[in-house]
Amino acid sequence: MACTSANKEAAMDNVSREVTIKARHNGPYLVTGPIRLIDADGSEYYLQEGVNVALCRCGHSATKPFCDGTHKTGGFEAPERCLCMLDARPREETV
Repeated sequence: MACTSANKEAAMDNVSREVTIKARHNGPYLVTGPIRLIDADGSEYYLQEGVNVALCRCGHSATKPFCDGTHKTGGFEAPERCLCMLDARPREETV
């Protein structure tokens, strides 16, 4: 998912749209864009609205920060619920 000027512009045009981060059961964080992700080396990745990316949370992925599925064979067990450090409350979903 290399950074290109086309997907950068599309992602930045949608910057006011909602970003969703979902913790998968014993798996990665599933992020739905638009987002700009900057890795530890400073490389930038742009994700357009409606596109998903899985981010590693087990620490064993060879493609960090992206998930490569290693959590499935590495015995990763995530906490069942978020241990909130912020004063955030679950939002009721509207249908």
